[in-house]
Amino acid sequence: MKSVCVYCGSALGAKPLYAEAARGFGRALVEAGLALVYGGGKVGLMGTIADAVMQAGGRAIGVIPELLVNKEVGHNGLTELHVVPDMHHRKKMMADLSDAFVAMPGGVGTFEELFEVYTWAQLGYHQKPVALLNIDGYYDPLISMLAHTVEEGFMRQTYLDILQIESNPAALIARLKAYQPPANDKWADNRQAV
Repeated sequence: MKSVCVYCGSALGAKPLYAEAARGFGRALVEAGLALVYGGGKVGLMGTIADAVMQAGGRAIGVIPELLVNKEVGHNGLTELHVVPDMHHRKKMMADLSDAFVAMPGGVGTFEELFEVYTWAQLGYHQKPVALLNIDGYYDPLISMLAHTVEEGFMRQTYLDILQIESNPAALIARLKAYQPPANDKWADNRQAV
């Protein structure tokens, strides 16, 4: 594992501990010898984690669409900043550059990016770990909803277990490095029923 894609808010959130956690996770990535891949912004938690990585002597690789660079939110102090035409190119490049995916607190953009790579893992498009850095219980409602999805028969427990969940950055990095993808084929039950 060489790089971790981090999805997080372009806002700082309501609690100072979110920014503290972003700085802590940035430092933990550098200590583990991992590069940060992220959305290329200089604002919110995005800018906070990138600054922490750069200040700790690590590598921060941003991928940002032209529209957002033009709104002056692109971070100019990174190891690399890739400017791409649109969000589709951004997400593909971020996925290609990354060996794991972590969602920190954020809004619907963070959720959308998380669920895309989570779905890809479930379908077998990649074997990379997908995780939540669950700061101060931020993702507890989502975790409950996913458990409810299993209870209601819309997802197998195997696929809930793909999602690695930790509140401590170092513990999360250890889980990412130890991750083993499920051996199950999502469609096996459907084929057997036919």
